[in-house]
Amino acid sequence: MKFAIYAVLLFFIPASVFAQKPISNPNIIVDTFKKSIPCVTIFTIGNTEISIHYYSPGVKNRIIWGGLVTYDQVWVTGAHSATRLDSDRPFTIGGVKIPAGKYALFTIPGKEEWSVIINKNYQQHLTDDYDSKDDIVRVKIKPTIVEVPLERLQYFIETNKIVIAWEKIKVELPFSTN
Repeated sequence: MKFAIYAVLLFFIPASVFAQKPISNPNIIVDTFKKSIPCVTIFTIGNTEISIHYYSPGVKNRIIWGGLVTYDQVWVTGAHSATRLDSDRPFTIGGVKIPAGKYALFTIPGKEEWSVIINKNYQQHLTDDYDSKDDIVRVKIKPTIVEVPLERLQYFIETNKIVIAWEKIKVELPFSTN
């Protein structure tokens, strides 16, 4: 009940209140932004804290998949700078054990299949400095259709998966903590 009240109240707070600090859910605020919103998602599993720092672009009546986001090309999976994945303990993605640290998360969206990439170089502007030699792991995932389209890109961390959702599409990246 408290969460429902909080969510309703938060919906009526203007987005400009959040302009300076990252927010966790860009889809529950009154969106008055014309630009991408800084966001962060934080999740704790046992003793492991995982966070994802990203800029959330909006649909704004644009064609997203195959339009704004080109198919079959590396995408920063956000806006402005590389999406950053932080973990304070080792974790495993795609069978690869990844040490605690900071990483970039990229994707290669496709019509039928996406590649999700964890890359060593987390300090990148868009994909300007992206180099596949810094990839730690690539995982292929089938996108699914969401029931309710999202105006803004959003990351969720659930037990054993990272969910990336925007517009009518979502992908779920399985992971485990060690």
